[in-house]
Amino acid sequence: MIALEWIKFLLGTAFLVGAVIVFAIEILGVFKFNYVLNRMHSAAMGDTLGIGLAMLGLIIMSGVNFTSLKMFLVIVFLWFASPVASHMLARFEVATNEDLEKDCDVEIEEKR
Repeated sequence: MIALEWIKFLLGTAFLVGAVIVFAIEILGVFKFNYVLNRMHSAAMGDTLGIGLAMLGLIIMSGVNFTSLKMFLVIVFLWFASPVASHMLARFEVATNEDLEKDCDVEIEEKR
């Protein structure tokens, strides 16, 4: 029984360490990139994966109980909400940035 507890602890710790690594890479991406859409992409992808890994590690450490169910529902909510929110912000940036062609290599079609 003690071996099972150690396996749960080590597996949960591995997921938490993975989440910290993802968050560190996300922070580097946010500070390294110059353009706002690149920064936002780095932050959104890092948040989605990092929070998922962290919560999964906590679920493993917590075991099967009601708290684990709530943490799983938080993961599901964030996996749906974070990409949608970042997509909406990106569309807002593209719609309002007048110098978009200067900042990135896109061609914007004029609406007729």
